[in-house]
Amino acid sequence: MNYQMTEEEKQFLKQYDITKYDQPSVTVDIAVFAVTPGRESETDRDYRKETPLELSLLLIRRGGYPYKDWWALPGGFTHPGDSLEECARRELCEETSVSNAYLRPFGTFSESGRDPRGWIISNGFLALVDAKDYRIRGGTDAWDARWFRVRVSDQEILKKVEGTNARIRTLHHLDLENDQLEIRLQADVEEERVFSQHHEEVSYRILSREGIAFDHSKIILRAFAVLRQETERDGKIVFDLMPEKFTLYQLQEVHEIILDRKLVTPNFRRKIAPFVTETDESAAGAGHRPAKLFRRNLEAFYGSADKSALS
Repeated sequence: MNYQMTEEEKQFLKQYDITKYDQPSVTVDIAVFAVTPGRESETDRDYRKETPLELSLLLIRRGGYPYKDWWALPGGFTHPGDSLEECARRELCEETSVSNAYLRPFGTFSESGRDPRGWIISNGFLALVDAKDYRIRGGTDAWDARWFRVRVSDQEILKKVEGTNARIRTLHHLDLENDQLEIRLQADVEEERVFSQHHEEVSYRILSREGIAFDHSKIILRAFAVLRQETERDGKIVFDLMPEKFTLYQLQEVHEIILDRKLVTPNFRRKIAPFVTETDESAAGAGHRPAKLFRRNLEAFYGSADKSALS
């Protein structure tokens, strides 16, 4: 049943003045992840092995102040009438040429002082793409856009548990590298998780950063955590990082890169089996026995899934 306004309510809205309240500016920041070819060691060049892969993040070099020439996530301000997703897709395309990406919101960032221009609330979006589908270019506020290899290391520095209350602090080290430009960006971010009567509150504090604008090191880590959690849960999210056709070796490798641990191959293939279907093609150059190529099984992919963790 549609909502019908009363005449009294219509009169109230005519007289209502929203400008009586201070209003923030609203932006979106997009963490775009992709799988790209990695650096090959002498061992990797063994003809029996496939090209190694690595997880990469798309960053733009800012063309104006604040943080001119620093690296940041693509994003921008909402326009009147925009939904947040419409804004995210527009800004992503304008600044990087990326379109039709997997895109979903994952967090809101509203801490005081997070942007030197004023009261600005940012909505974080996670985007996943197949890097081969795009020729990245800068545009509008970005004069350069590049893929950076992502590495995250964690160290628990405090764990205090008293009954149903707990306080856990973890130090996250973020390392982003671009070999072509010989650029390395880094940040140390402290995460504090406080549990009170089983309810959780999470906060982040940037301890140090090199070359990463605004509070984007915090946003990047939050986006990576979501990617890792969903990969751990059922692995379906990983398919949006893969090309249309892939080997099971490649699929497992991407899972391992995100989870930062090796998986038992028989267990992995058993758990992922409902989501893939074999093609009649094989990967070229994969060794003496070319590996079979698979694609996602759409019928099973959009149905129920095995929710148990990969191991």
